[in-house]
Amino acid sequence: MSAAAAMVVSPAAEKLFQENSDRARYARCIKASKRVRWDIDADVFRGRAFDFRRKFLPDGLTKVNDLAFLTPDEKRAMSHVQGRSYATLFGLVERFISAKTLELAGKHVLGDQVALEGLVRFSDEELKHQELFRRIEAAIASRMPGGYALIADANEVARTVLSKSTWAVLALTCHIELFTQAHYRESIERDDDLSDLYRDVFRFHWLEECQHAVMDEIEWHREDRNLSAGERDIAVDDFISLLRMLDEIVSTQSCADAGYFMRLCERCFSPAEQQEIRDTMQRAYRWQYIVSGAQHPHFIKMLSSLLSRQQLQRVQASLALMMGCRSC
Repeated sequence: MSAAAAMVVSPAAEKLFQENSDRARYARCIKASKRVRWDIDADVFRGRAFDFRRKFLPDGLTKVNDLAFLTPDEKRAMSHVQGRSYATLFGLVERFISAKTLELAGKHVLGDQVALEGLVRFSDEELKHQELFRRIEAAIASRMPGGYALIADANEVARTVLSKSTWAVLALTCHIELFTQAHYRESIERDDDLSDLYRDVFRFHWLEECQHAVMDEIEWHREDRNLSAGERDIAVDDFISLLRMLDEIVSTQSCADAGYFMRLCERCFSPAEQQEIRDTMQRAYRWQYIVSGAQHPHFIKMLSSLLSRQQLQRVQASLALMMGCRSC
């Protein structure tokens, strides 16, 4: 037998190798999940309240330094408004993430029990995160003036997302989980001027999202291997549709939050300043929820490995269009 012939791997052998590799990765995720497991009251809140004398989000995420006419107190107030929506929107997206994870777990019930355990843990942790973000909203709402509004309904968003192909939902989920990690490691963790409780919320959130990103990647690749070329092309359109929906949500929320912030301030802003506040808030939210994920090196690598050049260009063109438009 020639060396070239000896290197040929049968489809069955390749599938078995991939399944064993996935199982080993799931096992590592389970081990890490057990090690970092935390409780909302005992580990996160620990009887503490949010410190409104400090910022909630770093300047790099809020873009407040682009607004030179704001006072330091006003910049801090904007971080409180944005920090409130940042946490609340996480609770919103995790509604559909936990639902999709439960659906994926069901596919392993009579199969890979290691994958099943990993996904059940994943779903359980996402449900805990939803409770965490509900608790955060209640705690912050009790200290801020009335008038704040969350525009999107979590269940309606989940229904829309879950109506799309599994490939597209997993792509969006992976995008979200990767920017979650990037925000914490590159911004939140390093800013000593933040409220200690707010920083801790996202430290504990990050600890579990690290495993979730790995499991989501495994399932995304598994789903991709089962698609025909035509089905993948439809899935790309679904993913673009979901990105547009996310952009609409964060843009609409940014408009509402800009109005709420200006009502909190004890002075009037000129029409030009009002528009600059709206534009900056929208740019910040797009950066937080779309651009920072789409530009994450690992997400680009994964997307590039799954898509044709033409499909990748479609995604990139759609993202560029979102960045160039202004909706408020």
